[in-house]
Amino acid sequence: MDLLIQNATIVDGTGGPARLGDVSVSGGRILAMGEAFSLPTENCEQVLDATGLVLTPGFVDPHTHYDAQLFWDPSGSPSNLHGVTTIIGGNCGFTLAPLAPEDADYTRQMMAKVEGMPLAALENGITWDWQTFGEYLARLEGNLGMNAGFLVGHCALRRNVMGDQAVQGPASAKQLEQMRTLLAESIQAGGLGFSTTLARTHSDGDGLAVASRWATEEELLSLASVVSEHEGTTLEFASDGCLDGFSEDEVAFMIKFSQAGNRPLNWNVLTIDSHAPDRYQNQLAAMDACAEAGAKVVALTMPVIVGMNMSFSTYCALNMMPDWGPILGLPIPERIEKLKDPETRSFMESRAASPDAGVFGRLTGWDTYVIGDTFAEENEGLSGRRVGEIAAERGVTAFNALLDIVIADGLQTILWPGATDNDAASWELRRQAWDHPSVMLGGSDAGAHLDRMQGANYPTRFLADCIRGRKLTTLEHGVHLLTQVPAELFGLRDRGTLSEGAHADMVLFDPLLIESEMLTMVDDLPGGTSRLYAGSVGVNHVFVSGVEVVRNSEATGELPGSIIRSGVDTDTVALN
Repeated sequence: MDLLIQNATIVDGTGGPARLGDVSVSGGRILAMGEAFSLPTENCEQVLDATGLVLTPGFVDPHTHYDAQLFWDPSGSPSNLHGVTTIIGGNCGFTLAPLAPEDADYTRQMMAKVEGMPLAALENGITWDWQTFGEYLARLEGNLGMNAGFLVGHCALRRNVMGDQAVQGPASAKQLEQMRTLLAESIQAGGLGFSTTLARTHSDGDGLAVASRWATEEELLSLASVVSEHEGTTLEFASDGCLDGFSEDEVAFMIKFSQAGNRPLNWNVLTIDSHAPDRYQNQLAAMDACAEAGAKVVALTMPVIVGMNMSFSTYCALNMMPDWGPILGLPIPERIEKLKDPETRSFMESRAASPDAGVFGRLTGWDTYVIGDTFAEENEGLSGRRVGEIAAERGVTAFNALLDIVIADGLQTILWPGATDNDAASWELRRQAWDHPSVMLGGSDAGAHLDRMQGANYPTRFLADCIRGRKLTTLEHGVHLLTQVPAELFGLRDRGTLSEGAHADMVLFDPLLIESEMLTMVDDLPGGTSRLYAGSVGVNHVFVSGVEVVRNSEATGELPGSIIRSGVDTDTVALN
């Protein structure tokens, strides 16, 4: 035996009751499971006394953008510190392969804009020396601290086949056939399926709609049909309906898309807010309609409120407010003058509160915003204070107070938004959603929006806040949602549960202590750039294939992870 864990509280991922027991590991797999102190210790390299600790399968994060970061950070931090042992990348139609040599700069610019990856990090942290999807996966294989699977992105396919025409209009019949061939080759090389985006929020580095948004429905369904020809594959997409609620046409498309691929389709992200009940009910009803039609469509939802910061000086979620983009896109001096104008302020506030804001309407709790770093003398002492308190002192509305503060700082003020969906009613809706058959936990976007958002820590926050704190569900059910449920959606073989013969991807933690650290900015990216970061607390050990990758909430530096390849490490998941 390589490892023996004794007297752990085993929560095996199936949702079944916890039990005390031992688990032994050999050759990267679980060798045996038994009652506490029942397995022999002879010839075992490492024995751990897990009394008082909980042992679970490794957590599976179904929606990340670690496609770039894994090159300079093969550990996948900070997801690894929070118990994540398997990630799915290549989401939303954005992948770094296939890649023509002349398209590297375009791809870097696009990823910097649409996924918030610092351009300097992309330029300095990656060699960009591959062309095919197989070559891309080969660069990562053997240098991973976690298991990683990647969908094939629509934007990369279109760019590779169509060049500049990818963002100019529909594909010709010949170009579509070339994309079909390229997708098939990429899946045969290990791609997990196909991802795309139709969402209005996704624009490239030139401000144009990303390539997939120029595709016809015929193109999308044709590419999905390619996926149906390969075992162990899946589909993923983003659309305006994911932001605002689905129209009848979008529901019809999701059904056709899933059925054309004969595969599950997941989308990101179901935002649950009691102040927007119509959108929530619409999106769940859409899932029910898809299921009734024989399609398998799954909504990802985050079980916690994701920590993020914002600024009026740089591109962020505020730019997504209806009609705010042209204002916040002005040069800084002109932007400041515009933001000083009372009519502009009134217009912006009303548009943000309108139904057109969709999911971004949750960011309109201006009074709950907390001021972060400030830069002007007149803002001295405001850091850490809520905008509502400052507004009351000044006798102005919260939105006007906020703009006065950021203008004084030349728009550089760091803002920590307070979301409108942190009320008891929203938490109850979340609890209910977790039991919906077409809802799954996920949507961290880990690896993206690095200086503005940090969702990678959701497993430990979920366990600490929703289970130990709010007691919204049981530990057994919560672990099931983090492990077996996502593993089964992607057809991951021998992952997601603790059982004899399964991969020894495991998390051993203290249920009384497990938590995420507070968010902080760290300067550890290539090119001297920064990211939001949060370590973990109470995570004693994380194992990937039986190798310890985290000890006492610190990475060990071991790299036992592997590429998850379609048909090799995954099985086909039926629609029914």
